[in-house]
Amino acid sequence: MVKDGQQSKQNNTDRPAVHLHHQPPAPRMQALYILLCLHLCATGLCSLLSEKQTDLGLRIFTEVSQSSSNQNLAFSPYGVTSMLGMVQLGAAGTTLDTMVSKMGFSLQKHGMPRQMRLQQRELSMEDSLQLANGVMINRKLLLEKSFRRGLAKAFQSTPHQIDFFNTDKALEVINAWVSDNTEGTIPQFLSSGLLTEQTRLVLLNAIHFRGLWKVPFNPQMTQEMLFHCANGSTVPVQMMRLINRFNYGEFMTEDGVEYDVIEVPYNGDSMSMLLVSPFEEDVPLSALTKNLRAERLKQWRSKMKMVNRQLALPRFSMDTQLDLKPALYGMGLGQLFNQQKADFSGITREEVLSVSEVLQKVKIEVDEEGTKSSAGTAAIILSRMAVEEITLDRPFLFLIQHKPTGALLFMGQVNQPEEH
Repeated sequence: MVKDGQQSKQNNTDRPAVHLHHQPPAPRMQALYILLCLHLCATGLCSLLSEKQTDLGLRIFTEVSQSSSNQNLAFSPYGVTSMLGMVQLGAAGTTLDTMVSKMGFSLQKHGMPRQMRLQQRELSMEDSLQLANGVMINRKLLLEKSFRRGLAKAFQSTPHQIDFFNTDKALEVINAWVSDNTEGTIPQFLSSGLLTEQTRLVLLNAIHFRGLWKVPFNPQMTQEMLFHCANGSTVPVQMMRLINRFNYGEFMTEDGVEYDVIEVPYNGDSMSMLLVSPFEEDVPLSALTKNLRAERLKQWRSKMKMVNRQLALPRFSMDTQLDLKPALYGMGLGQLFNQQKADFSGITREEVLSVSEVLQKVKIEVDEEGTKSSAGTAAIILSRMAVEEITLDRPFLFLIQHKPTGALLFMGQVNQPEEH
């Protein structure tokens, strides 16, 4: 058992079976982050950047999950921190100071845009991952050269002019961009009424991920089991099973909550899903997320060991749309939305801007798709000795991370597995 923040002890492999609920085959995730700015009056550095981004994303997730304690939740830390980085490039004065203080890094600092660009370049080399950044500006708005230059350097993005006075056409253009960059999985991101004639700028970030398990789950081993939901009820789920060698560790929070972490790799080994579950059924997931930071993830990876296990994971899918404004307010970033105090003169000096909405939509599917062609390798037969089972049949966390950069692309909580 490793206590968070302390040196590890010997792994305890005698814990009772912990049930995981969903088969996690190839998950498909799409995340979209939008920021609407409205007119309010008429290589060590690279790893350091990833760590700061992960910390920020985890803090936002903690804020969001406080109002979703018994609900399913899918979120992209990398997506939202990238979008806030785009906003930060245009901030000035006390708004910039506040953003740097609360975010933990500054993309206006010399060398940081290049680190962001290099990070995105490495991520774009993954065949299973598609990243896109979009900037839609009102056709009559004159942007500051420094903002244009920063967008190009950090995000390789060039602004596209759009007529926000024709709100229906603008909505169509933006939703088409989102659909194109998520392979059609999010065809209608923005709903009618979100854009107005006062809209001046829309910043977009989209992520599409389609990963195949390194060792797929055998559909013939999938069985119906009961999942113990966060609200005390039980629901039947399709539980996937896989016997294999997994990276695994047992840990303890500073408050004494015991939990385990198991890693399920994707093809190529550069991407993996971490599954985190408390030992006791009555422990809420908030006990694990409240102090979750990038350093904790690094500790998990350094202390986990390869062990033989039978993993039982439920199939699940989620479609989450989040209004991130309350979470950002809770983190001290309310000035972004204040029409009197927000300073985005780094974007344009023609009009006074402030943030109107920060929205994110994430879709994830964890199932057996893509496993049929390699069903022969679905189960690895070990010795005849009994293999300890880890069954996710109670609420658990999932985190999908790009190991070379440390970028935390997706995460979420499963309180009641559902299939759409």
